[in-house]
Amino acid sequence: MNAVAPVSIEQVYAWLQEVPDPEIPVLSVVDLGVVRDVSWDGDACVVVITPTYSGCPAMREITEDIRQVLARHGIGEVRVETRLSPAWTTDWMSEKGRAALKDYGIAAPAQQAIDISGISRRNAGPAIECPRCGSRDTRLVSNFGSTSCKALYRCVSCREPFDYFKTH
Repeated sequence: MNAVAPVSIEQVYAWLQEVPDPEIPVLSVVDLGVVRDVSWDGDACVVVITPTYSGCPAMREITEDIRQVLARHGIGEVRVETRLSPAWTTDWMSEKGRAALKDYGIAAPAQQAIDISGISRRNAGPAIECPRCGSRDTRLVSNFGSTSCKALYRCVSCREPFDYFKTH
């Protein structure tokens, strides 16, 4: 077997942009902040991922998708390592990812540093902006949305329901 110089880390990250989150397919695992590190260990490409929450059912599929995408680009040996610490935070999401969520009709998670003027009296959490009309006059309907990483909200202004990507 001929040794081939590994491709750049930047190129691997670009290829990983092709891996969608299984539950939110408009969002790549890179933009979601699940991919934490890429490195080379000899001929093996090592990709470190952190689940959005402990027990995330999509991690097995994400791992397989990462292996398949990198294999399709000619990387023969891929190791995907899961790290739980530090725990994933919504602050790891890219601005591109936040915009993709909003365009898809899902309210992007609130940043960790929250201005207390945005606190809603009803649920004592941050006021969530409606991804459809932009109003912050929204109400929590259920802590459990269409997937376990989302909550269901309703906009009082436009009366539309929407998912909110929960902060963890």
